[in-house]
Amino acid sequence: MFHDYSYTVKERFLRYVQIDTQSDPASDERPSTEKQKALSRLLIEELIAIGIGDAHLDEYGYVYATIPATTTRKTPVICFCAHVDTSPDCSGAGVKPIVHENFSGQDIVLPDDPSQTITVSSHPYLKQKIGEDIITASGATLLGADDKAGVAVIMDMANFFMQRPDIPHGEIKILFTPDEEIGRGVDKADLQKLGADFGYTLDGGERGSFEDETFSADSVAIVIEGVSAHPGYAKGKMVNAIKVAAALVTTLPRDTHAPEATEEREGFVHPTRIGGNAERAEVEFIIRDFDTGKLKEYERLLEDRLNQALAGFPGARASFTVREQYRNMKEALDRHPQVSDFAREAIRRAGIDVINKSARGGTDGSRLSFMGLPCPNLFTGEMAFHGKQEYVSVQDMQKSMETIVHLAMIWEEKA
Repeated sequence: MFHDYSYTVKERFLRYVQIDTQSDPASDERPSTEKQKALSRLLIEELIAIGIGDAHLDEYGYVYATIPATTTRKTPVICFCAHVDTSPDCSGAGVKPIVHENFSGQDIVLPDDPSQTITVSSHPYLKQKIGEDIITASGATLLGADDKAGVAVIMDMANFFMQRPDIPHGEIKILFTPDEEIGRGVDKADLQKLGADFGYTLDGGERGSFEDETFSADSVAIVIEGVSAHPGYAKGKMVNAIKVAAALVTTLPRDTHAPEATEEREGFVHPTRIGGNAERAEVEFIIRDFDTGKLKEYERLLEDRLNQALAGFPGARASFTVREQYRNMKEALDRHPQVSDFAREAIRRAGIDVINKSARGGTDGSRLSFMGLPCPNLFTGEMAFHGKQEYVSVQDMQKSMETIVHLAMIWEEKA
C-alpha cells in the first residue's frame, strides 16, 4: 500500500520546527502566544493545497479540518490530534534542524554547542536506530519534535488519503491545538464543531508505543501570610513568610513521593514554584498518581507538612487550594475497549510490536477523554523532549503515519 507513496513527513517536519511556537504559562491570552498561529496558518494553507476545503483556524488558535469519507458504510468519525506549541522549558527560536542520514551508532555532537552531545549510553533507544535518519537541533535550542512530529505525521496521513480515494475509510477529523505544554491544550476546543466520536493524540515516543493510561493530576497553591515589620526593629514582631515556605519545602520527603525518586507507577508531590516576601509567600505544587484516590492521600500529606511548618512560626497563617487538572484517561477508555484494541491492531498491521505504556504525565487526550472524546496516545518517534538533545527518527515518523492510515481503515472494516 505504501510502496509507491512518496512520504512527505520529513520535509513537513523540517519546515514546521523552524517556526517558533513556544507557549507561555505567564500569559493570559488565548493562545498564550500569537506566534503559535504562524504554524497553524501554514497548516491551513497546506491542508487546502491537498484538497481539504473546510480547513480553518479559529480565534483561539485551533485548527479544524475534515478528510471526507470514501465509504458508504456508517462508520464512527475518528479524530487525530497533535499540538503545535513547544515547551517553555527550552528556547524554540531559531531552530536549525540537522538530518543525520544513515545513523552509524556514534554519539552525536551538536555543532552550535559541542557540550551538547547526544550519547548512545544516555539515549539507549538510539541503538535501535542504526541505519535510520535521525533529526536533531543544532545544540542551541530544542528541536520541537514534541509535538511537531505528531503534526507532520497527521499532515502526511491527510496527504496520503487525499491522493488515494480508492482506500475505504470513514470521515476523519483533524485537530491541531495550542498551549498543550502549559496545560491549556483543550480549554477552548469545540468538540461539537469537531464532531468526532473517538480520537487519538499523536504525541508519543518510541516506535510501537501506545498509551491508554496517564497520571491523574491536581495542583496545589499555598499562600502563606506572615507579619511584616521593619527589619531593624523586628524583634518579637516579624514572622517571615519566606522562612515558613522554606520550612515547608524542606519537610517534604526526598527518597519517596518526589519525581527524582520515583518511577513506573509511583506517584509524587512536586514543588514547581516558590516566591514572595516576608509578608506573603506562595508555593505551588503538582500532585500526580495513576490511582486517582491517592491524590487525596498526597494532599493530606502536604497539608500536614504545612501545619508542621506553621507550628514553628506562631502568627503565620496559610491558605491551601487544590485544583483538579486532569484524570487518568484509562477510567474513560475502559468504557470503550475498541478504541485501544483497534490502535494495537493498527500498530501490528504496520509491522511493529506493540509496546503498552502508562504515561507519567498527561496529554490533550487525558482531558478530551473526560470531555466525551475517548482519546489514547500513539507514538511518533519523538525522544528526549523539552531539551536541546531532543531527536526523532524519520523512519519512526513514517511508521507512525502508516499506523494511523491502518487505524482509519480498521474503523471502517469493523463498522
